Amino acid sequence: QGTRDHAPAQTALRDRLLSAVVSCFKRHGAAAIDTPVLELRETLMGKYGEDTKLIYELQDQGGELLALRYDLTVPFARYLAMNKITNIKRYHIAKVYRRDNPAMTRGRYREFYQCDFDIAGQFDPMIPDAECLKIVHEILSDLQLGDFLIKVNDRRILNGVFAVCGVPESKFIPACSTVDKLDKVPWEEVRSEMVGERGLSPEAADRIGEYVQLHGGLDLIERLLQDPKLSQNKLAKEGLGDMKLLFEYLTLFGITGKISFDLSLARGLDYYTGVIFEAVLLQQENEHVEEAVSVGSVAGGGRYDGLVGMFDPKGRKVPCVGVSIGIERIFSILEQRLEASGEKLRTTETQVLVATPQKHLLPARLKLISELWDAGIKAEMLYKKDPKLLKQLQYCEDTGIPLAAIVGEQELADRVVKLRDVATREEVRM
Repeated sequence: QGTRDHAPAQTALRDRLLSAVVSCFKRHGAAAIDTPVLELRETLMGKYGEDTKLIYELQDQGGELLALRYDLTVPFARYLAMNKITNIKRYHIAKVYRRDNPAMTRGRYREFYQCDFDIAGQFDPMIPDAECLKIVHEILSDLQLGDFLIKVNDRRILNGVFAVCGVPESKFIPACSTVDKLDKVPWEEVRSEMVGERGLSPEAADRIGEYVQLHGGLDLIERLLQDPKLSQNKLAKEGLGDMKLLFEYLTLFGITGKISFDLSLARGLDYYTGVIFEAVLLQQENEHVEEAVSVGSVAGGGRYDGLVGMFDPKGRKVPCVGVSIGIERIFSILEQRLEASGEKLRTTETQVLVATPQKHLLPARLKLISELWDAGIKAEMLYKKDPKLLKQLQYCEDTGIPLAAIVGEQELADRVVKLRDVATREEVRM
């Protein structure tokens, strides 16, 4: 069915990931908001380009046509418009639904979590955009996933490229969707789709190819600003000017080493209007290969200044920029690494097991564990009247509980508890 149950170890791993992501979002001053799983069908339709076919539509509910949310961005835009909010920094972590062909090993499901961070409001250019990229950098660094690269482009630059290459405006979005496949298939295949399926002329496709295979940093931006054709296009000039500004801010954040201005990045969604970005994990195939290869996208986002206006009765626009962390993809990668290493993941956060060495001491265990719970200490005990001490200590080892609080007849008489470090077997009376 394209979804799966999660065992305690897997759930613990996901919780650890989500906790790290939430900590980063809160560090940047974002407030949490939540929107419903169900949206009106018309809210979602026409916002996702070719992916609209992946929306889960429900049958007529007594006159209402509803659908399951496809992402967290469109519902957020609808929420801003409905509540007349013009300024907010928010995060939202929740499940979304896609009628997709699942690929379980690659973290592609029909039901999965998204972790979104967005900044809405009228601000000076590129400052919120730079913060979104800083957040991606922070999260991927914190999670220690290995080497990564954040690709950056701008829809205005892409549209300018299409315009100067002779693509009619009506074919900008289909051309965008095709260019977006460049990270998965070679240019020859992309070119043949442009000509064969999208109806572009071979000459236009070849001209596009000269641009979309370029990637670099500030030097490339400067070069394109001098490009005789692109510099004459208003949209491309605006986009390149903002890209230069963005790279100046990213230099101040000290993260340009992981950022690449990449003209092949298109992102298939219709609602992006400016800067777009995508983070990919890199993998060294072997020691003799200098260039790292991509093992898939783990975050993406961009600027969508027109989306809120689609839901406002008066068409009032609220500029927005946001990022979505692909937690499911990251989860799959870390899960595979854990399995390969044979490392066991703790499924609980229990700090101490309350144990007894003799029979008829269940009341003593219940009394002590109650005190520990009331003091906010995470504690467990075995649900047996008279368990053997060895079995209790073995349970600690199996589940990774670091401490055992032992109360025997002698301890009760002396009014002390024997605290045992399970790993070192050291004991102290207190």
